[in-house]
Amino acid sequence: MGKWTYDVFLSFRGEDTRFGFTGHLYNALRQRGIATFMDHEELERGEQISATIFKAIEESRMAIVVFSKGYASSAWCLEELLKILDCKNTKKLRVYPIFYNVDPSEIRHQTGSYGEQLDNHENKMRYKKEKVKNWRLALHEAANLVGWSYKDGYSYTSLSYPFFFLNSFYLVYV
Repeated sequence: MGKWTYDVFLSFRGEDTRFGFTGHLYNALRQRGIATFMDHEELERGEQISATIFKAIEESRMAIVVFSKGYASSAWCLEELLKILDCKNTKKLRVYPIFYNVDPSEIRHQTGSYGEQLDNHENKMRYKKEKVKNWRLALHEAANLVGWSYKDGYSYTSLSYPFFFLNSFYLVYV
């Protein structure tokens, strides 16, 4: 594995995909011997979440960002994305998005649920406009990366799709 603690860091909105798509993907990666960080498995009680997660991102060979309908509603997910893209630019972290039931153009142009969620962050005034602007830029950048799309209703079931994805993933993992 070299200088990496993890082969893969998974970024996702827990309530959207933890017990479905992302959970299945995590298990499939681990079963294939790929050291994977997923926040619920790797955090010890009492650890500082942000420091631990940021360290895991820095110590990962690649990041898979699972964009779902609710991803942008989480300030934490957006902060994680900023760190991932920073490591992409400074540490050559490879970043691969999965667009789970969301069109990449919705993320890129911040329309639909992404536009609404970012507007909510701005309107609550809990976050400075500069912070939300950085999130918008990060989402735009990430949505322009080559990745995979998954939508319910395709021939892949939520149980088999991670395995289909893994076949494609091995092409970029090696």
